Amino acid sequence: MLITLTRTVILYVLVVVTMRVMGKRQIGELEPYELAITIMIAELAAVPMQDRQIPLVNGFISIITLSFIQVTLSTLSLKFHWVRHVLDGSPSIVVRNGRIMEDEMRRARYNLNELLEQLRIKGYSDLADVEIAVLETSGDLSVIPTSQSRPVNPSDLGLDTKDEKLPIPLIMDGRVMDNNLKEAGMSQASLEEELSKKGLKPKDVFFAMLDSKGNLFVQARSGGKK
Repeated sequence: MLITLTRTVILYVLVVVTMRVMGKRQIGELEPYELAITIMIAELAAVPMQDRQIPLVNGFISIITLSFIQVTLSTLSLKFHWVRHVLDGSPSIVVRNGRIMEDEMRRARYNLNELLEQLRIKGYSDLADVEIAVLETSGDLSVIPTSQSRPVNPSDLGLDTKDEKLPIPLIMDGRVMDNNLKEAGMSQASLEEELSKKGLKPKDVFFAMLDSKGNLFVQARSGGKK
């Protein structure tokens, strides 16, 4: 039993490391060749995990080989457009000016039910509101609405707005994020000074963040906002 446990842990670590090397992707965002490699890696890890008669090294070699193939293909697809086209395919415009493109639908083997479902999920139940709909290589549907159907934004109203920055977490569960603090242009002393005004120390803070407008948001460990 101990041997099985050890083999399982080793294979689990190997698969996690391999998936990290392959890059950050959700399952729904994987390209076909990436999905195939992912499934194969899972199968190769399961076999030596279940059968102790199979040497662990066999699983190692197979998984590392597949990982090498995936990294190589990804590198080639970054450098050469034709490789990207062969591996990933190309996006298909399935709706143009509110009209469904039948030929593209057939080529992508994408049926009407799927198209209408995805449009409803995106918030467009009427084809007349769709300027262009693109079926991406990942299988997701990107929708560009007509100018009359898109949400109103400040520029439409002639409003001048200020640029907003990405919020920066400064303290998480009582621990000061030194790199984020440096990025925010703050020192440890200035942060502690701001916290002291609220009667807090870093260890008392559950979460602190510099928001998009440059204001400090602090939530104490008790769950109350200050």
